[in-house]
Amino acid sequence: MKEILCITTYPPRECGIATYSDDLIQALTDKFNDFFLLRVCALESDTEKHAYPNRVKYKLNASDSAEYKATAEKINNDPMIELVLIQHEFGFYANGHENDFISLLETLRKPVIGVFHTVLPEPGDDRKKHVKQIADHCGGIIVMTRKSADLLHTVYGVEEEKITVIPHGTHLVPHLDKEELKKKYDVSGRTVLSTFGLLSSGKSIETTLDALPAIVQADPSVIFLVIGKTHPTVVKNEGEAYREMLEDKVKTLHLEEHVRFVNAYLELSVLLEYLQLTDIYLFTSRDPNQAVSGTFVYALSCGCACVSTPIPHALEVLSDHSGIIVDFRDSAQLAKAVIQLITDKKLRNQIRINGLQKMVATAWENSAIAHALAFRKVAGEAEPLHYTLPPVNLRHIKRLTRDFGMIQFSVVNAPDLQSGYTLDDNARALIAMSLLYLHSGADVCRDYIRIYLNFIRHCQQDDGSFLNYVDENRQFTPQNREVNLDDSNGRAVWALGYLAAHPNGMPAEWTREAIRLLRCSQPALQQITSPRAMAFAIKGLYYYNKTHKSPETQALIRTFADKLVALYRQVAHPGWEWFETCLTYANSVLPEALLCAYWATGMPVYKKIAETTFNFLLSKLFPGEHMRVISNKSWMTENRACETHGEQPIDVAYTVIACNKFFHEFHRKEYYDKQQTAFNWFLGENQLHQIVYNPSTGGCYDGLEKENVNLNQGAESTVSYLMARLVMEE
Repeated sequence: MKEILCITTYPPRECGIATYSDDLIQALTDKFNDFFLLRVCALESDTEKHAYPNRVKYKLNASDSAEYKATAEKINNDPMIELVLIQHEFGFYANGHENDFISLLETLRKPVIGVFHTVLPEPGDDRKKHVKQIADHCGGIIVMTRKSADLLHTVYGVEEEKITVIPHGTHLVPHLDKEELKKKYDVSGRTVLSTFGLLSSGKSIETTLDALPAIVQADPSVIFLVIGKTHPTVVKNEGEAYREMLEDKVKTLHLEEHVRFVNAYLELSVLLEYLQLTDIYLFTSRDPNQAVSGTFVYALSCGCACVSTPIPHALEVLSDHSGIIVDFRDSAQLAKAVIQLITDKKLRNQIRINGLQKMVATAWENSAIAHALAFRKVAGEAEPLHYTLPPVNLRHIKRLTRDFGMIQFSVVNAPDLQSGYTLDDNARALIAMSLLYLHSGADVCRDYIRIYLNFIRHCQQDDGSFLNYVDENRQFTPQNREVNLDDSNGRAVWALGYLAAHPNGMPAEWTREAIRLLRCSQPALQQITSPRAMAFAIKGLYYYNKTHKSPETQALIRTFADKLVALYRQVAHPGWEWFETCLTYANSVLPEALLCAYWATGMPVYKKIAETTFNFLLSKLFPGEHMRVISNKSWMTENRACETHGEQPIDVAYTVIACNKFFHEFHRKEYYDKQQTAFNWFLGENQLHQIVYNPSTGGCYDGLEKENVNLNQGAESTVSYLMARLVMEE
């Protein structure tokens, strides 16, 4: 597509919709900068004019009737603009300019999408007619809540198929240490309550102030942060009378030690830090018709437990124990809810986690995907979306790694040290960091490669085999005796072989150590029977053989490859060209390993079966526009499809890696395209249209479930993403 023009208020204008538009446009740009070009037509007025950044292509003075049609004609005559996105709020076109706005829509000859930020449940006849006129001139309508969508259809008569619900976007945050942030902002040791936004009487801050004496009696450490300057329109019309009233009330109630006004329009990064240090967020709007608020959803995404008045947005988002609803202007009820959350930390944490889970789907990255899909639909665009490769981010890799190794699991993105360590994760991490080091030569890789290599050495036993599970005290756990460790041994050989294969790109001490460990493993390696373990081992031995050729290594590769061939010949038949009677996990490594065996030995049978089985697998993984991973809830057989959820990142990474190898051998565009499509699964091209990779933390969510992602960002998923991302560089 060419350009999308957004008609909206825009920074530096201080307005909630201006901030919303800026966030949305930035998310679309970050996500699809090779596909969409976003431009702005900034709404102004006689009293509200600004100098804008280059992104603003046009300006529309909403106070001047003559400008509406003139601006529409400029847009019509601009060959670059393909679609118009309009952020609508009734106040933008007040004082008799509603009909001027309709005339703009009537004049436009480009496809239009309208976004309603307010949908009144009981409109007058004129308001209802006005909304219906807007909807009739738009190819699509976006609202942010299900309630607003229902009202548009039942009250205003807008066709259901024209309406799309896209929740208000939220910012992903790295969830920094709360105590460190409290120290930074001088609230150490305090229970922090907060609210934010441009200040006006509609915020009803006095409701919280009247509740504070009871809250302070229950917890004398409480401090309430009122974050935000007074709304510019309020200042023009009323001055600072509302803020001064609040300050007087603080003095009257003797709350000077428990209330702090942060009288500033904060930069986003600072605002998000204030929200991350907040224990309980309070939203006390007194307007029952306020359809949406970005403030409390920002707070939820930062991990706050939230107490809110019952605006429609809050009723939807805070259901299912994701927050507490209190009545408008009811200070006693508010005090009771806050005290309950202060005294019951288990409840507060559960509400916090529930809120976080709901907010993952509303990340600006996901909002950008939803908007992009709406753009394609209205503009009649058939070409698939082009996702932008995110920059490599090692933040979570570093956070998971200790001087002994990489921790196995995380609770959200906080490493769970009690989960211990595994050889599996550290072997994969060694491959990923080695790949990054070869690509970039980054010094940061050196310490991590050393740590992961030392961990593999720690796991190797006297007979050359490897144990997998190590607890937080660095002791091997009983689990090593309870499960089959073949796959772990195969992964260790894969990692060691990859490191050993690059003597010219790696420090000699690393490759020497990898070679020593790999050679020690070979006697025990011959005992493995798992098909995937043999495939991992083939990959490692193939890499090792590239620079350290030996008849013994090639013989071991042939032994394992012949066993895979035998499995194929025993099971495969027309319609089921595979090694086993079902597709399970890590499927791509089986044909990939046979291709590696062909490269190592030159035996054509390996290449032929590799190609046949990989093409069969791809037919199952790519039934439509995006990849559908074999579910970990149930396997796929010839006569039974697997579940449509329970998709794990590791299988996507293995597919990306295999597609890369098959493209290099066969030079077929299908493999190139499938590699791109598979990687885009991480970026949102999946059944939920949600990101699985978190660009804020550098972590990767642990899976894609039926209706949501798994919030936790463990080692397996995070390293799998990094491996796939680095392969995409090739």
